[in-house]
Amino acid sequence: MTNIHTLEDIATLSETLGLECKLAAGRDGKGQLPADFWPTYSAFANSRGGVILLGVQEKQGRFSLQGVSEPERVITDLFNTVNNPQKVSINLLSDQDVSILTIEGKSLVTVSVPAAHRKQKPVYLNGNPFQGTYRRLHDGDRRCDDETVKRMLAEQVEDSRDSRILIGFGLKDLDPDSLHAYRNMLAVHRPDHPWIALDDQEFLQVTGCWRQDRAQEDAGLTLAGLLLFGKWPAIQEGVPFYFVDYQEQPEDKTSQTRWLDRVVPDGTWSGNLFDFYRKVSRKLVADLKVPFVLKGNFRQDDTPLHRALREALVNALVHADYSGRASILVIKDPAGFIFRNPGMMRVPPEQALRGGESDCRNRTLHQMFLMINLGERAGSGLPKIRQGWEIAGGTIRLFDSFEPYDQTRLEMSWGRMKDETGKMTGKMTGKVFDLLVSNNALTVSELAAKLEKSESTIERAIRELCKLERLRRVGSRKSGHWEVLDD
Repeated sequence: MTNIHTLEDIATLSETLGLECKLAAGRDGKGQLPADFWPTYSAFANSRGGVILLGVQEKQGRFSLQGVSEPERVITDLFNTVNNPQKVSINLLSDQDVSILTIEGKSLVTVSVPAAHRKQKPVYLNGNPFQGTYRRLHDGDRRCDDETVKRMLAEQVEDSRDSRILIGFGLKDLDPDSLHAYRNMLAVHRPDHPWIALDDQEFLQVTGCWRQDRAQEDAGLTLAGLLLFGKWPAIQEGVPFYFVDYQEQPEDKTSQTRWLDRVVPDGTWSGNLFDFYRKVSRKLVADLKVPFVLKGNFRQDDTPLHRALREALVNALVHADYSGRASILVIKDPAGFIFRNPGMMRVPPEQALRGGESDCRNRTLHQMFLMINLGERAGSGLPKIRQGWEIAGGTIRLFDSFEPYDQTRLEMSWGRMKDETGKMTGKMTGKVFDLLVSNNALTVSELAAKLEKSESTIERAIRELCKLERLRRVGSRKSGHWEVLDD
């Protein structure tokens, strides 16, 4: 926390998703590592990392520096304990992560806990992952349930989650129309590919959709094969939490019409991923304007925007954790598009948007889409999405969340702020801005009530306004106000 230098900096602190303050006074008042330090260490490590400040007291929401009288003793205790495998499963800390700050003669110990890699998770306490694993939710440490811990353990040992053999599942569980449609598409895109001549069983085997484990003598469809080409009853049996959902929502969210169009497994189609992609990809781009551009003597109907939306859909399908409880959800809205998939990101969102690093959860699915010219090579998908969307004037936001279930969301919003006259043009962003111009003391809940929107929608609009440097917060969240900025 290099931005803490004065008592005033301490007074403005608030515990957040990535910051925790602890008194650490000990019984003798000279300083002691508090017992509740370790759940926070586990929570930060299993989330996105965070900073723990030792020597800061909270009273009625206000923070003050009390200091640690013997900080070196506390740090020695910290490293002794974190290197004890009976207490902590792994040490993520180095000397550079722990420091002492002195402010007006008082010592403050800062501990920067890095996020653990998936192969290090779960980070747990007291030798028991099912009782000692925590994650950070809002400003608190929450113990993980057994289901969450099991997913962490699976993520740790399985580089590709979709190569698992599903015992008892075979060709009878596949939708032949889906499989043959895929094979026809492959023949169109790669007419000379040697796998085109294979029969269905051989084709599934060489693509990784059917596999034999020589050591265990097990054979059958893999998770990838069932997800991509399966029939709905078989998918439900093999992947109980699987659900795909496309919604085209109206502009007026207060009307009785919840959606204008919807695609879910309803018994009228296979319900598998390949058919979901085919149905939804057409709907996503159905009303996009296509400029008149010639490539040779032919009109080019594909644009960076079309490619960005198709890539976003494929990205959600191949990175999903199909053991999770969240559904695949694709929303088309007048304000933009949302792509949600179950599972936390394996690569931090900011790194994923920059590109160059990839850790795909379902590598067989990824390869199957690549074979028919859908999706991007490792580490380039999200940068391509971002580039195509921003060319069209939109903004993009990528994040993951533990609530209500583990999920990753890609939100693609149209560019909203100004037209050629300088007038605010974004519907929700502009409405929030106009209200704050008239009354800059309005809270998020008051704005939500006035506009009849959720608080999360208002918070997104405020974040966008801050990003565009049209809004700035002055003072604390409870007692401060918004400063509306001129161009």
